[in-house]
Amino acid sequence: MTAQNAKISLTGVGKTFPVRGGGVFTALSGIDLDVAEGEFLVVVGPSGCGKSTLLDLIGGLARPTAGRVAIDGVEVTGPALDRAVVFQQYALLPWRTALRNVEFGLEAKGLRRRERTEIARHHLDLVGLSGFEDRYPHELSGGMKQRVAIARSLAHDPGVLLMDEPFAALDAQTRDTLQDELLRIWATTGKTVVFITHGIDEAVYLGGRVAVLTSRPGRVKEIVDIDLGPRDEREDLRSSPAFAEHRHRVWSLLKDELPKDEVRAAQRPAVPAPREEAAARG
Repeated sequence: MTAQNAKISLTGVGKTFPVRGGGVFTALSGIDLDVAEGEFLVVVGPSGCGKSTLLDLIGGLARPTAGRVAIDGVEVTGPALDRAVVFQQYALLPWRTALRNVEFGLEAKGLRRRERTEIARHHLDLVGLSGFEDRYPHELSGGMKQRVAIARSLAHDPGVLLMDEPFAALDAQTRDTLQDELLRIWATTGKTVVFITHGIDEAVYLGGRVAVLTSRPGRVKEIVDIDLGPRDEREDLRSSPAFAEHRHRVWSLLKDELPKDEVRAAQRPAVPAPREEAAARG
């Protein structure tokens, strides 16, 4: 794969933020990364390495201070409907039902109410929420809220789905369930997915490739190809020798980038974490 035929291409990308009192904070430096059409790429790295910043640059929520980000060969200069972002926080409108939350992003496209409703119902069914269309956010569990957020992101049919630790705030059982649901949705829709996580197990289970970033400033240390074969609900892939081998490889790369007091924490499943660039942005 080359930058010319990649769905997403980052070439020499760097990002700095001004710091109070002068100077700059370097979040990313020299990022070269290509993502193929329909690929599921997972990005892992130590806290503060710029994972969320990387997603912001692809989404057009921020501009690089060096290098170029392109989608289908066209430079990214801002947000666009060909990309959708799912954050850890669900950001649902509490006064709207699940159906109306999914419809929200379609209203700006000028679609008629009936067409919006049909599209929203289809995507709620896609994420396993058929029958919950009239529930308000406070009537839904955390996992259900995140399903609504995913349905809302998919409803306007983006080519790229960007996910910033979307399952980190959920309990382990719900997180495992939604990982399986996400893989099913990805297989059904063929979207190109870039997924940020702190969890090594989550990275290996979801990713076709796992990009490991260095400690700050973030650079691509290595990209690990993951081959677990076809997903079979009757088989526990997380207990397979192949899973253990891939997990060990990713952990070996990541371990050297972590402070000693974070090494043990990184071996545990993903947990809620503050947005890593908040300090840099003041």
